[in-house]
Amino acid sequence: MKQIYFIVNPKAKNGRCAMIWKRLEEHLTSEKINFLAFFTEYPGHAKKIANGIAKNNDHEKVMITVGGDGTMHEVMNGVIKHKHITLGFIPGGSGNDFSRGYLIPSEPLEALKVLLRLIKQEPYLVDCGKIDHEDNTEHFFINNMGAGFDALVALKVNQSRMKALLNKLALGRLVYVYFLLKELFTYKTSTTHLLIDGQRHIFEQTWFVTVSNQPFYGGGMKIAPAADPQDGLLDITVVHQLSRFKLLLVFISVYWGKHIFFNEVKTFKGKKISIESSHTLSAHGDGEQIGSTPLYIHVQKHSLQVLTRRRNAEEVDVKESDTNELH
Repeated sequence: MKQIYFIVNPKAKNGRCAMIWKRLEEHLTSEKINFLAFFTEYPGHAKKIANGIAKNNDHEKVMITVGGDGTMHEVMNGVIKHKHITLGFIPGGSGNDFSRGYLIPSEPLEALKVLLRLIKQEPYLVDCGKIDHEDNTEHFFINNMGAGFDALVALKVNQSRMKALLNKLALGRLVYVYFLLKELFTYKTSTTHLLIDGQRHIFEQTWFVTVSNQPFYGGGMKIAPAADPQDGLLDITVVHQLSRFKLLLVFISVYWGKHIFFNEVKTFKGKKISIESSHTLSAHGDGEQIGSTPLYIHVQKHSLQVLTRRRNAEEVDVKESDTNELH
């Protein structure tokens, strides 16, 4: 078996991830599985740890994140340029959209058992997105990125003490709903210019634009139902020219992926996307703040090896009953 490295965020889910790791460690020890574990201590630490492990030598390695989507985002950014790393994820945060999109069980111990089986198979090559900024910095995302209202909500969630409180009550996903409602009545829409594979689109009164590599974001919202992380394309969703009340209906329907039937919701697929706006918009990558518009996004086809039960394109259309069993 390949050398296995765990990068654990013990503070995820208001510290509950430390207890999750204890259970996982006990199982690994009882099964006599050789592993090394590293623990994050501050924002950005997971990226630093992951990059250090990846650069150590070019032997094939498995790197498993134990935490939330933000921790996975950091780890992925740390190893993206090292092709000998296979990534895995054990959900220990409040959103855990990676596990939804890649069909990993929501129960951590079950997720570990699945990953240990998948390690014995050929890894699955998936796309990711690269975001270039005007200052020549770059970010990568594996789930999705967004600019506008959803990025503002993500920022408020990550800064909030309420997130910790709701995590204690196992209601972490509700914090997204709370800040969505709180910011809804003061948010100012913008005129957005999108360039998708050379074709220009202009949207007035835009609430937000998301670019997705897999269907889920925001703690279970099915923002891009048709997104396939292996098709070499990114899925773009634009929400514009609708009232605040109707926006609520869109956000209710997005949990089932039905928002795409609203006339004010436009969807596209593309490889190269630029986002410009009439006033500066906050942006997020996998729920983490990554700057502001203008932004330039490029798909990175088959750039990551991941452990997933999503073994082929047919699994995109997973039955709802199967999804419910996982979550």
